[in-house]
Amino acid sequence: MTTWFVPGRIEVLGKHTDYAGGRSLICATNLGVTATVTSVEGASGYIEATTDASPDVVVLGDGHPAPPRGHWGNYVATAASRLEANVGPLAPCRIEIASNLPLASGMSSSSALLSAVALGLADHNGFTETELWQRLIPTREDLAGYLACIENGSTFKELTGRPGVGTFGGSEDHTAMLCGREGQLSVYSFSPITHERDVPLPAGTSFVIGVSGVLAEKTGAALDTYNTASETTARLLDKWQSTTGRTDPTLAAALRSSPEAFDRLFAYVKSYNGDAARLRQFHEESFTLVPAAADALAAGDLAAFGRVGDRSMQLAVSDLRNQVPETVFLAEAARRLGAHAASAFGAGYGGSVWALVDDTDVESFRTTWLETYLKQFGERPGATALVVHPSAAAHRVD
Repeated sequence: MTTWFVPGRIEVLGKHTDYAGGRSLICATNLGVTATVTSVEGASGYIEATTDASPDVVVLGDGHPAPPRGHWGNYVATAASRLEANVGPLAPCRIEIASNLPLASGMSSSSALLSAVALGLADHNGFTETELWQRLIPTREDLAGYLACIENGSTFKELTGRPGVGTFGGSEDHTAMLCGREGQLSVYSFSPITHERDVPLPAGTSFVIGVSGVLAEKTGAALDTYNTASETTARLLDKWQSTTGRTDPTLAAALRSSPEAFDRLFAYVKSYNGDAARLRQFHEESFTLVPAAADALAAGDLAAFGRVGDRSMQLAVSDLRNQVPETVFLAEAARRLGAHAASAFGAGYGGSVWALVDDTDVESFRTTWLETYLKQFGERPGATALVVHPSAAAHRVD
């Protein structure tokens, strides 16, 4: 029997930056997904999966059809098929999945599910001890990159891609989950995954997560809208390359190429309102707000950190355009109720808002924040407020 725990994550700042090579300020959480893999007798490739959140039993192999798009079993099937294609056949097994992460809340329950299954299967089948695995995936950052490629379908080094789950996302979620540090927030840049610095969560504070109850399902109705933000950055990069003749691999690399790069690219696309707004949001979030937030936390300047969070939220509404009335209200209400800082996070179009609150006030804040939200919007299935802490990375449970 092999068991892995993979935490959810909080994207403190860095809204839709990772897949374009930008920066994020992230941490793992104390809530997450556990996958337990047990050997069974059966045909090669046979996998049976169950989860405590659904009565469904997913069976893979032996002539069973693949789970439909939008079903949690698609994440299990994607992880299993990619490992078989890249490393070798999987022994028949049963996977029992348990989670205390709110579903589709923006805390990356879907990425945690895929990662827990992939890590459990790889470990259970001895893949992690192979020469191939140790040569291509020697670090936690490499492992995060590979898990992200399993999810989005991309090739990772010599490990050929195959269909993912349908998102065109990056590796921020997986990096937070695989590289999180207890009590710390981490600044990472992406493409490649690069650790820049850690800053401690200020003593005597905690995150409260306001879950809106508006599902942010990257495999559901919001998938195409979510992918639009990614496609826009790809279009911006293509415009840059075709106009300048440069071959910068990511939008962030293009903007780093010279002090005038942002102004040049903005001039190229300013007549395209959506593209210009997205460029402005990406540039400020990645190059200004994430570093400023880390500096403020390192200096213990919570007022400055609050202003950075407010600006990030403002850009998400005006330029990224991925917010809904519920998340806007939650962020504004958190600040009115005395939170040091607050901002929405995750894919957007629903999901959650984090608020940084003094420990002495955390329970009264949590209760009042949720009551204020429900009074404004009425009962919402799944709406809740949770106290969470920056926690350690994914690990095997012995």
